[in-house]
Amino acid sequence: MSILVNIVRLKQCREKLGLTKMEAAKRMQLSQPAYLRYEAGTRTPSLQTLTVIANVLNTSVEYLTDQSDDSQPNSYTILKSKEPELFELISKCKNSNENMIKRLSVYASKLSDSQ
Repeated sequence: MSILVNIVRLKQCREKLGLTKMEAAKRMQLSQPAYLRYEAGTRTPSLQTLTVIANVLNTSVEYLTDQSDDSQPNSYTILKSKEPELFELISKCKNSNENMIKRLSVYASKLSDSQ
């Protein structure tokens, strides 16, 4: 099964973040020639690679493959080694009640609005 990537959307997502092709490749831990081929449409990424690309570009695999018109990500990958505080917060939330999660969400919204 071949994955068809919408190269226009791929480029738009990269440009929306203000990333050069080289910086995007670096963040995705891909070689620059590999990323250039993906964006040119001359090479098709594996599903695993496409998931990494979507995470870095803050979108979803579904958006990049024309399965959705919603460009918002539908999941996030949080690595304990890279973001230990956020990882710990999520771990605590997973084991808490719905009321606490709602309160944290309201608090986070207020914090982001004040910045």
